[in-house]
Amino acid sequence: MTVMPRPARTDAVLLTGVTGFVGTAVLVRLLEETDREVVALIRAEDRAQAAARLYDALEEVVGADVAEVYAQRCTTVPADLLREDLGLRFAEREELALRCDEIVHCAASVSFDLPLAEARAVNTAGAARIAELAERALVRGAGLRRLVHVSTAYVAGVRDGVFGEDDVTNGPAFRNTYEQTKHEAEELLRAWSPALPLQIVRPSIVVGARGTGWTRSFNVLYWPLRMFASGRLPVIPAVPDAPVDVVPVDYVADTILGLAGAPPGTYHAVAGRHASTVREVIDLAARRFGIPAPAVVDPGLLDDALARPLTTRQRDALDRARLYFPYFALQVRFDDRWARAILAPRGIAAEPLDDYFDTLMDYAQRAAWGRTPASAEIAGQASTTSVPAARSPMRWLVGVTATQTNATK
Repeated sequence: MTVMPRPARTDAVLLTGVTGFVGTAVLVRLLEETDREVVALIRAEDRAQAAARLYDALEEVVGADVAEVYAQRCTTVPADLLREDLGLRFAEREELALRCDEIVHCAASVSFDLPLAEARAVNTAGAARIAELAERALVRGAGLRRLVHVSTAYVAGVRDGVFGEDDVTNGPAFRNTYEQTKHEAEELLRAWSPALPLQIVRPSIVVGARGTGWTRSFNVLYWPLRMFASGRLPVIPAVPDAPVDVVPVDYVADTILGLAGAPPGTYHAVAGRHASTVREVIDLAARRFGIPAPAVVDPGLLDDALARPLTTRQRDALDRARLYFPYFALQVRFDDRWARAILAPRGIAAEPLDDYFDTLMDYAQRAAWGRTPASAEIAGQASTTSVPAARSPMRWLVGVTATQTNATK
């Protein structure tokens, strides 16, 4: 019997969610700091549309010249988390299993108010379909080094105290369907197969890049800050000493790449010991915008606050911010000792929010809080805070021009 040789390692990385906030950061980080090929699964009608979506995501961050170069190292595959087998034919799945020895799953629905069935279809069932592909790569391919699943630290649910990397939620108490379905996805993946080299990365509240403030996601922290800056948030239902754990997107991307070679397990990409408090965030905002800090009221008194004599705009802002206010009344802190033990020797570390808060606000205001399309040009203009390169290793995050970036590769 003739024994066919196993295929040679191509060292390609399969990446989902490349047009999302965290996924784009991971994509650029891979292309900028490694010479690896990236195979991107993108929701699209065909390969041409998938390639166009990937190029647009790259151009937004690194500019047209570098996007052209980076796109040549990417293979785009139209796929859909909502469809059986990701909407791929058998031959396509086999090819991916043979080509890719690492899978990083960033794609997800991050909506807090999505109906549970819809959130499960993306976050839980989608994770299962990625696990099926990972298992195929493990068995059929040249070997799977790791499957990275990007989750959230808020799978902790409604609880107090310290939530560690080995901790899981025992009860059903979650603030929204996003938390619940991310928890379900974690449980599903852990039970999938002991042979699966699974790393779960749990970021906390992800904000813009430290060097430029670039973001594609103006929610959670940004919405209340925008309302505050415009004078539409006279009161905040919150607990003044509640921790607000915030991390910049470049730290999350660095964590994901920095864990390559680390043992399977769960790792927190959080501020941890550097977490701010509600009061500190309010003080930063009041100083930044030069307006008095709003009153902080008990979270249970939101309806009473809405009954106050408020303008229509103030009442609407308070009502729309209901989704985010629970995150300003938490009594949970995230421990990241296992992640720090691996990342710190590699120079990857979180920082206090006040070190880069003004940079975030520079970008948010230039981008009109998301109403103006994000771009590398806006990010470059917004970079008014000096961030040492060692603390922000992604060159595109510290305002380096496209020409300079290309020349230094």
